[in-house]
Amino acid sequence: QTAADCLLRQYDVVEPLRRESEKTMVAEARKSPGYKLLATVPGLGPIRVANLLAIVVSPHRFRTRRQLWEYSGLGVVMRSSSDWVQGDDGKWRKDLVQQTRGLNRHHNHELKSIFKGAATTVIGQARKDCPLYQHYAAMLHNKTKPNLAKLTLARQIAAITLALWKKEARYDPAKLTKQR
Repeated sequence: QTAADCLLRQYDVVEPLRRESEKTMVAEARKSPGYKLLATVPGLGPIRVANLLAIVVSPHRFRTRRQLWEYSGLGVVMRSSSDWVQGDDGKWRKDLVQQTRGLNRHHNHELKSIFKGAATTVIGQARKDCPLYQHYAAMLHNKTKPNLAKLTLARQIAAITLALWKKEARYDPAKLTKQR
């Protein structure tokens, strides 16, 4: 008997438990008033919404979308350790060059996974009538790197989610296209 056979048997035992726990988690999340609202956002299915509700609990934790992005690991970090340079005269001056240093490393990994997964779902479904997908396609057409376009889409989904949850409104694609 190989190790692979042992692992497959373990998976066979755990899989029904996983499905049952997902059903229970979604049933519990449906009791929340925000569930029906968040389920309308493209890319957010029942399991992602249930996880989102469990992690965030209240949208009022975040005053702005930027705070949600930071907490989710979607916030861009602009700091560096070489902000000051010593000139020829020996005096220290602040360096004018500020470079992007990547994404925030201290974040909720599950929340980042939810929003990036939602972006992947929107991209994978590739519905031409979806304004989010249209924006993604436009970014690719304008020669934005695919990983940056996907990150932008994830940030958009996070911002839309926060706004709808705070306003207690449903997702309306017509409102999204009016803003552009």
